Amino acid sequence: MKQLLTLLCLCSILASCKTETKEQSNQTETISEVKQELTIAEKIAKAHGYDHWNAIGRIDFTFNVDRGENHFERKWIWEPKKNQVAFSTGGDSIVVFNRNKIDSTTIELDQKFINDKYWLLVPFQLIWDKGTTISNPVKDLAPISKKELHKIVLTYGNEGGYTPGDAYDIFYDDDFIIREWVFREGNRKEPSMATTFENYQDFNGLKIAKDHKMTDGNFNLYFSNVNVQ
Repeated sequence: MKQLLTLLCLCSILASCKTETKEQSNQTETISEVKQELTIAEKIAKAHGYDHWNAIGRIDFTFNVDRGENHFERKWIWEPKKNQVAFSTGGDSIVVFNRNKIDSTTIELDQKFINDKYWLLVPFQLIWDKGTTISNPVKDLAPISKKELHKIVLTYGNEGGYTPGDAYDIFYDDDFIIREWVFREGNRKEPSMATTFENYQDFNGLKIAKDHKMTDGNFNLYFSNVNVQ
């Protein structure tokens, strides 16, 4: 009888331990699920190939703007792991600088690089840039296509960076691919510029929109000579 009571107690203890372990396991799974939940910014970046970013050692690209009959371009070579940038206007002259050591001789060139790189990799800037706020997503009509898309508003703080206080209305589809955006300088209510994101191409896993057009068709900001290594 004594042996039977001992055995029953032992079984009860083991059952209790198993139950606690199962509950703890469920709690761990729940916590893990919470940690794996991505933000909207992360989902957009991921949809554009951010998982491949750590393997990228160099990006070559030419930033072009056609407005009517006028054209200008800037050629860049960027080594993100070194934070090193090379700039060429198309001639033999090349300027190389490191973004960790910006001074009065390179700050203007760095501003141009930041602008051009921003257009190239907007989806990644959503998670790279600090001091920003991103609104909750809503459904809204895109300004150019007039299609109903998802929209978030990216707003920069009033301090830091080259253009503090600016805001962007970013329109993306169900696959989290950006299709259009509106730039509002100084977070003004009126749009400063609205363009498309089109002609997406894959460069070693990075999905890059090569063309950005306005409604009137007289403006095209585009990228050429893109090479991602």
